[in-house]
Amino acid sequence: MEVKIGVQHAPREIVLESGQSAEEVERAVGDALAGKAQLLSLTDEKGRRILVPADRLAYVEIGEATERRVGFGVL
Repeated sequence: MEVKIGVQHAPREIVLESGQSAEEVERAVGDALAGKAQLLSLTDEKGRRILVPADRLAYVEIGEATERRVGFGVL
């Protein structure tokens, strides 16, 4: 699952591949925005944790994982 996070006053967005489902990511974002958690905490596919202060979230885009194509073939 590809997740893009926009952070206020930051020129770049955070992009990560997460093993979490779309529902889990949406629930974590909802909890952070509702004030239940002060940090948005997500884990990427390599086990690294990404923490973003909830009051600095600009947007979160949840998309499907893209398959990496290797070699020569029909696109």
